[in-house]
Amino acid sequence: MTGIPKLSHLQFLVTGLLRGSKLPGRQIRERLADFGIKKSGPAFYQLMARLEDAGLVEGSYHQEVVQSQIIRERHYTLTAQGLKSWEACRDFYVDAIRDLGGLEGLARA
Repeated sequence: MTGIPKLSHLQFLVTGLLRGSKLPGRQIRERLADFGIKKSGPAFYQLMARLEDAGLVEGSYHQEVVQSQIIRERHYTLTAQGLKSWEACRDFYVDAIRDLGGLEGLARA
């Protein structure tokens, strides 16, 4: 089994959402809400800034027109290092599930 993942559960979700996609912050927050995770704007962008500082995601601003107003929205992509970290985290949990007797083993109390 590999070592404990370096990603938190929240970081795992965010990096997973970005696999193969470039998403605006607004859309990432909406997808997180689908998992019951509601982050305020400042808390969400602090999370994303930490992921950027760690080299796991890259962000850039894009200008858009929404209801006749020009807005700048931050879009994020997963870096190669971010994908590698997500895969290592996934592999850790897949191995843990297997070593605990599969999904049935997890259900036993």
